[in-house]
Amino acid sequence: MWNYERRLQFPVKITQPNAKLAQVIISQYGGPDGEMGASMRYLSQRYAMPYNEVAGLLTDIGTEELAHLEMVATIVHQLTKNLSMEEIENSGFANYYVDHTIGIWPQAAGGVPFNANQFQSKGDPITDLVEDMAAEQKARSTYDNILRLIHDQEVCEPIRFLRAREIVHFQRFGEGLRIVQDNLDSKNFYAFNPAFDRCKN
Repeated sequence: MWNYERRLQFPVKITQPNAKLAQVIISQYGGPDGEMGASMRYLSQRYAMPYNEVAGLLTDIGTEELAHLEMVATIVHQLTKNLSMEEIENSGFANYYVDHTIGIWPQAAGGVPFNANQFQSKGDPITDLVEDMAAEQKARSTYDNILRLIHDQEVCEPIRFLRAREIVHFQRFGEGLRIVQDNLDSKNFYAFNPAFDRCKN
């Protein structure tokens, strides 16, 4: 189904390691609003979408989130590559290092591991699309927070690219929500649809 291109969606070329930054940025790999949860959310939700156009939208964005996951992993890898033991200890990276050395592992900035409970797939098209719009805004806010903490332009540029894509995804999910709402009928699993109310007076 997918064709893998051996290049990143946006180039990542970080020359100065910085384990402190890596510990912050890794949240967008496996944190509560990160790219792993986003890709799993959209690629799971697409099966319940009643319209091919919206299912295709979820597939497109879910696939792109996998590319973003790869970008974040590359950023973290380049920020932690060739660290000395002194840099590991002085940066607060020792706890991560004990369990993972400098391997890429999905966790939040606070150290909480990735969990599938971090994303939802409800099976109700409107519920899922509203969830997706909120998820994109939360990811954008996280990238905003990261950009407030970093000053290295080699790191800022790919983070700005990722933040910009969150805004585009939010807009595209808004378009998908309008498609679903414009086509509501008895086939839609919509909470306020009387066709699904089994309690009769």
